[in-house]
Amino acid sequence: MNSQIATDKDVSVRKEVAANPSTPADALKVLANDEDVFVRREVAANRSTPADALKVLANDEDVFVRWWVASWRNTPADALKVLANDEDVSVRRRVADNRRTPIDTLKVLAMDKDVSVRSRVASNPNFK
Repeated sequence: MNSQIATDKDVSVRKEVAANPSTPADALKVLANDEDVFVRREVAANRSTPADALKVLANDEDVFVRWWVASWRNTPADALKVLANDEDVSVRRRVADNRRTPIDTLKVLAMDKDVSVRSRVASNPNFK
């Protein structure tokens, strides 16, 4: 697939490119910075999105983007640490559920004000 299509002027084309699991990593990196939130949501939901693009998306203004980023096993530890402090409880729950969340981040989440986050930390096999 030509990465040039990732910059198509039509948002519906960019959304389809962002959702395609065969889209090259360099195109997904471009799309992670797209101005359209629905394009960024598709990038975040794409299991082929590379770790460095997920790192960018961890700071997205959209809660659904951050929720998806918190869900992936290839999300970098430093991005999970950022997401562990997210204002939205659903994002913090996803970080607590993620089996790749480092123990130091799980310890922070174990003190979360929300009981559902703390419960999920307790059930994470990495939490000892």
